[in-house]
Amino acid sequence: MKPTHIEHLGIAVKSLELAIPYYEKVLGLTCYAVEEVPEQKVKTAFFKVGQTKIELLESTDPEGPVGKFLEKKGEGVHHIAFAVDGLQSKLDLAAERGVALIDKTPRKGAEGLNIAFLHPKSTFGVLTELCEDPNK
Repeated sequence: MKPTHIEHLGIAVKSLELAIPYYEKVLGLTCYAVEEVPEQKVKTAFFKVGQTKIELLESTDPEGPVGKFLEKKGEGVHHIAFAVDGLQSKLDLAAERGVALIDKTPRKGAEGLNIAFLHPKSTFGVLTELCEDPNK
């Protein structure tokens, strides 16, 4: 599969308003974008550390995936996202190799990326996101 790099680490938080100041005032990072992704029922905030991004995820609906995660596990690391080229072919390869897919086809995510998730039951407990920039 050979990801090109870690695209971002997704961190579930109860409140972007409360979490952003930690990343800015304590870690010295700059929040460069806040975006709502209605299809995923989240509001996101992004920070960059070298080539890797930190994506904070605030649920906009307790019944959405991040809302359910927060209810079950509380705040913390939600997923790791890898950048790939040829996302659909990578999903097909993962399925051929026995990985359970949450998304069988890519969908739109934050920052205009095409995304798809691999089920944590097949990835040793880590929710794994594959991302592709459609403009590359």
